[in-house]
Amino acid sequence: MSASADVLADLYATLQERKSANADVSYVARLYRDGLDTILKKIGEEAAETVIAAKNGDRAALVHELADLWFHSLVLMAAKDVPLSELTAELARRRGRSGLDEKAGRPAFRQPRASRKGK
Repeated sequence: MSASADVLADLYATLQERKSANADVSYVARLYRDGLDTILKKIGEEAAETVIAAKNGDRAALVHELADLWFHSLVLMAAKDVPLSELTAELARRRGRSGLDEKAGRPAFRQPRASRKGK
C-alpha cells in the first residue's frame, strides 16, 4: 500500500472510531451527532471554498481546501459505512474508460439534474 493510501486508510479508521467518541471533545463525533444534513452542508461549504481557491490561483489555499473537501467526504463515507475499498473499486472500474462513455452508460435516474436538461 502506498503512503497516500495509508493516510486515507488511517484517517478512515479514525473516522469510524469517532462514531463512539464524545461529541463535546471530537469535531467528527459532533458531525455524526448533528446528522447527515450537517455533514452534507459541510461538504457543500468545502466544495464552494475549493472552487474559490482554485479561481483565486493560490495553490496553498487550493491544497488546504481540497484536503478539507476530501476530509468531509470521508466523514460522509464513514457515516454511511461506505468503505474505501468500495470507492477505490469504483474508480478502478472507470480506469481507462472515457469519462463521456462512463457518464453515458449510467442509468437515467443517476444522471445529475444538469445532465437531464431537455429530456
